[in-house]
Amino acid sequence: MLTSRRFLPSISHLAAFEAVARTGSVTAAARELDLTQSAVSRQVSALEEQLGVELFLRERQTMRLTLAGDGYAREIREALRRISSASLNLRANPHGGTLNLAILPTFGTRWLAPRLGRFLAANAGVTINLVTRLSPFDFRLDSIDAAIHFGHPHWPGAELALLMSERTVPACSPDFLKRYAIKAPEDLLAVPLLHLTTRPDAWEQWFAGNGVSFESVHGMLFDQFATAAQAAIAGLGVALLPTFLMQEEIRRGDLVAAVDREMESRERYYLAFPPERADYAPLAAFRDWIVAEATANPAV
Repeated sequence: MLTSRRFLPSISHLAAFEAVARTGSVTAAARELDLTQSAVSRQVSALEEQLGVELFLRERQTMRLTLAGDGYAREIREALRRISSASLNLRANPHGGTLNLAILPTFGTRWLAPRLGRFLAANAGVTINLVTRLSPFDFRLDSIDAAIHFGHPHWPGAELALLMSERTVPACSPDFLKRYAIKAPEDLLAVPLLHLTTRPDAWEQWFAGNGVSFESVHGMLFDQFATAAQAAIAGLGVALLPTFLMQEEIRRGDLVAAVDREMESRERYYLAFPPERADYAPLAAFRDWIVAEATANPAV
């Protein structure tokens, strides 16, 4: 069902409005859009007339958003961003077949990226764009087709395809291990621990799984495994790291097990996607491929 043209303003009117709303100045907006100030003013006025709503309060030489205008500006800014993104995707792959995939940074760089060549070779014409997302989001409000998710099998408004589990190990530098003489799991309560913000209870689970009583666990916070691993290598503490993502550091001896107590995580890796996109050909092909790839190359 097509929306009434009354509620479909022209892109030029919306772009002028968004620029003025963001810069707070007709002059700055005109400079950015390469238009005259009068042209920008006319477009904003035409938009207000079309909508029947005052978007700005005009005070001498300044323009200030009304309450309605402020909310409208945020929605229009996101809409223009999505239109721009769709246009760039089409230009990059004029024959179609673009997949916008949200990834977890270390999983994306260590496990997925080295394998993507095989998928692209088997699916000529498909272009994959990778963006970073650390936590679930609303697919309806983003131009993402699918996302790599680690956690429990729950993502509101999305279907989940199971990929793999993982095993984690408390890892540190060889010098750190010598300095603290760690012999048993309970010894880790007395050393600096490195935490991942997206897994706030990981250390608690590890201690509980190893029968260690504790009151609380504190330490430095990191938002990515790669950064936490580098901090561990630098001797800043012990990090609880997935072994399959840290194989190179372990092989080189940059990281060693503080105690030999690997543990399988309760959570799993999934591919999340909105149900209405399930039959989108690039997504369907990628889903089948990554599930098969994860099955053939399990982390555990």
